Amino acid sequence: MQQSQRPFAHPFLRPVPGVLQANLCQLTSCKYNLLILALTALNWTSCKAPDDITQNPLESISTAAPFNGISWRYLAMGDSYTIGESVNPEDRWPNQLQSKLEASMASDAFEDVAILATTGWTTGDLSQALSNSNYEEEVWDLVSLLIGVNNQYQGAALEQYELEFEDLLQRAIAAANGRENRIFVVSIPDYGCTPFGESNQAQISAELEDFNFTCKAIAGKYGVSHFNITDISQQWPEAEGLIAEDGLHPSGLQYEMWVQSFYEEVLPLLER
Repeated sequence: MQQSQRPFAHPFLRPVPGVLQANLCQLTSCKYNLLILALTALNWTSCKAPDDITQNPLESISTAAPFNGISWRYLAMGDSYTIGESVNPEDRWPNQLQSKLEASMASDAFEDVAILATTGWTTGDLSQALSNSNYEEEVWDLVSLLIGVNNQYQGAALEQYELEFEDLLQRAIAAANGRENRIFVVSIPDYGCTPFGESNQAQISAELEDFNFTCKAIAGKYGVSHFNITDISQQWPEAEGLIAEDGLHPSGLQYEMWVQSFYEEVLPLLER
């Protein structure tokens, strides 16, 4: 509709002088514009996607809890590297890892880490030991697996390792109540980079590379986290203090470097 050019005259008020009327019109126009802006801002806010709105910090806090509702339980399975041959118990990498987890989750209770590992074990030995234990009858919040160096050292076929490692990984997942996101695999360190293995370093490193490739592929097949510490073990002899007194196994310092490399990726596993 075409707006009238005549000044608006309220039927119950006296006509407003021209200058005052102009000022009132400007004021009315200003108020109208402010109202439009306010309504626009309100509409824009109400239409924002949830991701655009600042979330309540409390909403991002994990509600994960131990399976038993009381304390976190961690099972570490492996061989001499897991049992910490030639180092003190507190220097074993599973123990160092749990200590860091306890420090970060200070308000939570942890049971002592359970270690199923013995120096010299192959995948077959670990499988038999697991069957003889009661660990599969319990539920664990976190399970780690590091196994295979003795398969390589004893000349076992890679195909045998592949079958037995996959079976162990399936059983580890079952021990965590079917939660593959509570399992992690650690690569096999390269003992070719030690005083014990340096004379045959090229062959040892090449063979372990094949075993580690298989290990990582199987972990990926099941969506399990895989942490590569092999490159850390290969820093000897350039880096000092990485080898235990036996000239073969990692020192507590090297185990500390392992844990430092993957700790920040393990912690979120307990938040899922």
